[in-house]
Amino acid sequence: MTDAQRRILACTCRGTMPLDGKALNAACGQAVGELHEELCRAGIDSFRRAAAQGHPFTVACTQEAPLFTEVMEEDGSDAAVTYVNIREQAGWAEQARSTTPKMAALLAEAMVEIEHATSVTMKSEGVCLIYGHDEQAIEAARQIAGRLDVTVLLTKPGDIIPPRLMDIPIFKGSIARAAGHLGAFEIVVDDYAPLIPSSRAALAFEAGKNGASSRCDMILDLTGGAPLFPSHERRDGYFRPDPGNPAAVQKALFDMTDLVGEFTKPRYVNFHADLCAHGRNQKTGCTRCLDVCPASAISSAGDVVAIDPYLCGGCGTCHSVCPTGAASYAMPPSASLLARLRTLLSAYREAGGKKPVILVHDERHGAEMISLMARFGRGLPANVIPFAVNEATQTGLDLLSGALAYGASHVAILVSPTKRGELTGLAQQAGLAETIMAGLGYDSGRVSVLVEEDPDALEAQLFALPGMEPAPAGDFLPMGGKRAVLSLALTHLHDAAPAPVDTIQLPTGAPFGTLKVDTEGCTLCLSCVSACPTGALTDDPDRPFLGFQEDACVQCGLCKATCPEQVIALEPRLNFTAEARAVQPIKQEEPFECVRCGKPFGTKGSVERIVAKLQDHPMFSDPAALERIKMCEDCRVIVQFENGNNPFAGKARPLTRTTDDYLREREEGLAEGSLTGKDGSKKT
Repeated sequence: MTDAQRRILACTCRGTMPLDGKALNAACGQAVGELHEELCRAGIDSFRRAAAQGHPFTVACTQEAPLFTEVMEEDGSDAAVTYVNIREQAGWAEQARSTTPKMAALLAEAMVEIEHATSVTMKSEGVCLIYGHDEQAIEAARQIAGRLDVTVLLTKPGDIIPPRLMDIPIFKGSIARAAGHLGAFEIVVDDYAPLIPSSRAALAFEAGKNGASSRCDMILDLTGGAPLFPSHERRDGYFRPDPGNPAAVQKALFDMTDLVGEFTKPRYVNFHADLCAHGRNQKTGCTRCLDVCPASAISSAGDVVAIDPYLCGGCGTCHSVCPTGAASYAMPPSASLLARLRTLLSAYREAGGKKPVILVHDERHGAEMISLMARFGRGLPANVIPFAVNEATQTGLDLLSGALAYGASHVAILVSPTKRGELTGLAQQAGLAETIMAGLGYDSGRVSVLVEEDPDALEAQLFALPGMEPAPAGDFLPMGGKRAVLSLALTHLHDAAPAPVDTIQLPTGAPFGTLKVDTEGCTLCLSCVSACPTGALTDDPDRPFLGFQEDACVQCGLCKATCPEQVIALEPRLNFTAEARAVQPIKQEEPFECVRCGKPFGTKGSVERIVAKLQDHPMFSDPAALERIKMCEDCRVIVQFENGNNPFAGKARPLTRTTDDYLREREEGLAEGSLTGKDGSKKT
């Protein structure tokens, strides 16, 4: 939500940027009051008066935010204040006099309420492992031994002079495996051995053993070798400075001493298991998030994936590639970003801005680059509007298509070269957006990924961007899940396209598409229906039927993996027709009716195929056996027991013999013996 009447305090920063008060007032809806020359100094009383009123207000300055916060604390004000940087992002630029629409857009965007992410808690007791191979590791341990519980592990140590005072535990060994995070690291060490106290000229150790395990709260890696973790810079509690850079080592030691106690970490990604298309019935389908996660924070957990919030570094690549929205970025949620974009581009357009370019960047690398361009170069072009996100790599097709549908002529994503290993998902999404835009007849080159750390080079690239006409701006609300937002944005782009087409062929792995089913080989077993995680495949409880709704398909491949006849193939494409939003029949048959009772069961084609295949089999040489295949499950059982033909019957069970039987037989034997002589002659 925005507050159009919120008071805005702005200044020219001692005349270093030209502000047109009347134009800015008109662009912001008469919300900007008197312009100040130096709000943070001579005009501080204006800030005090605005804060004293207790109403939310906006200050068009971020540099002096600490000073303004201190003033509010002194005055006891609890008014909600928002700080916006219009100086480096607009006013300090070669084209500063043309940046009024951009300033109005930035101020309007700042009024959008953002939903905050939840957090997880990590606890550290200060148990620290320093992993190195020479005296540097021992010296580093001594510096922080008074603050942390330190242990030194030396891998393949050379000749190291023993310390005169053994005040730090020193061991030898090489870390074979490492897992965990701040407060919960677990390591396995090979060639593990304790120090021999009698070491004289050089450190000596006992005989080593493999497979020793230990736990610690943080790790300082001074080996200079391969990192212990993938995407190690995102692993909380793991420090890996360049051992040849003393300043970097000292900074790591300084940071480590503060990591004792309880700490909160944002839960960057919300996971909705009911939307996950990873697997069904031990069959694997979508693995997009598993394929791109650089921190190994995602693992398979059967039919769904599991995201470890403690290992997650917040790069957002899982969100960008997830086709269903099961993995959704939470800092902030995608809906909040799109609401900001909608407000930003609407305000820019209403203020008279033309051909806006959205520059997506993070607050660390991107904001610093923008500041350097403003201070030492030409600054940003007047139509390039910075759009800050937590991580540039979280950008997905929903954000790209949303920006273009809201009226952006171009979207540029600025990424630090240190994030090259995390660009796979972003590159896929940018390529997909380009394919769709080109397929609809828009000019190519609407999306670009700028991997740059040189402000001058970035500045040149931004000024060289072609001035393309944007699509007519849409005004739809970013409501619903990821698929719903994508549908709204892509439908608008299609309706406004220079050359709209019904379908666009997409590359393999795209989250849209249809199925090719060999209907001759399909037996309508409906295994694919039970496996489909999105409901794209449907059946009919009253008749043999297989239907497909294309706009619900995410091309996870579970239907293909599940089909026992292997008659399903995937076809990635984007279908804009009305048929894609309705269930279309793939195959339907008449049910087969039981030849005995008339009850419908199975499909006519399936039963007839089974009869045709089995009629020459020796087990079905009896016509009655073949006829039973044409009966329902109840009638088959009844027929088996009719006419005394019990298929489960065996030989007659012997009668149980009792004592009376034995006594009777004995009496009968005695009676017979009394009538017969010893020589066998009968007596008379």
